[in-house]
Amino acid sequence: MRWWKVLGLAGLAGVAASGVVIARAERRRRAYTPEEIRARLRDRHAEASSVSPADSVSPADDDG
Repeated sequence: MRWWKVLGLAGLAGVAASGVVIARAERRRRAYTPEEIRARLRDRHAEASSVSPADSVSPADDDG
């Protein structure tokens, strides 16, 4: 029954190869240009900087 082992290994290799192809396609789809990354980081920084100190106080720190 050695051919069962070969068939199983071939199937396993096929599944692994499919996963690699899917992962590569996903990375290409999610690839951003450096300008897009900079713009997103600037937006996030501006949003974080605009939070007032009263907004950042947790309810546990409030004596109210």
